[in-house]
Formats: sequence, structure tokens, C-alpha cells
Amino acid sequence: MKQVNALGRRKSAVARVYLVPGKGNITINGRDINEYFAEDSLRYIVNQPFEVTGTVAQFDVKANLDGGGIKGQAEAMRLGVARALCEVDREAYRATLKAAGFLTRDAREVERKKPGQPGARKRFQFSKR
Repeated sequence: MKQVNALGRRKSAVARVYLVPGKGNITINGRDINEYFAEDSLRYIVNQPFEVTGTVAQFDVKANLDGGGIKGQAEAMRLGVARALCEVDREAYRATLKAAGFLTRDAREVERKKPGQPGARKRFQFSKR
């Protein structure tokens, strides 16, 4: 199997994921996953597609993450990994990944700030007189 690449997005974060057969090494922007994502919960989010499909330590992942915050980047990478696994073996992995909800792009974005107001929804205090 050759290298498989996929794209994952969440909020304003973009993850370009490259999957190759290997021993389970995950490299993000040239750094190890334990160094890049210090929190266990973020590493758990990234590894969820592998755990659901039973492919832990079967693929090496190299990812380029850009934009957004740390949580958005982790969720973008989860989508990218899930899409890459689908390209590897569609029949075996697609149904389980779809049932777990990892192939759905979370379309929620930040609402823009409106002119003449302090925020997207917030308004200045109304004074009748």
C-alpha cells in the first residue's frame, strides 16, 4: 500500500493527514503527538478512529496542522484520519467510522461580529429615555 492522504477541517483548523503502514507513530508538524498534544483528552480524540476500527499501531501518521485552536486541530485531525482510513479499505472501515460519527464534518463556525454592536449577538444596553 502506498501513502494515503486526506484533509480534515474543524472551525478554522485544517489538518492534512498522510497515512502509511507502520508501527503507530504519529508525527504532527514534525513533532511527536505527546509533545504536540500535551493533554490526554486531545490525544484520545486523535486516536479514536484507530480504536473504533481496531487498527491501533498498524499505521504511521504524519500530519500538518494549521489554524484554529488546539481542540479544533485535534478534531480536524480526527476527521482527516477517519477519511484516510476510509481510503485504505472502504468496505472494512466506512460503516464503523460512519456509525461513530467520525466521517461527518462539524460545520459550526464562529458567527461574525456585526457593525455597531459589541459582538455577534450581544447588544448595547437599551435605554428608553
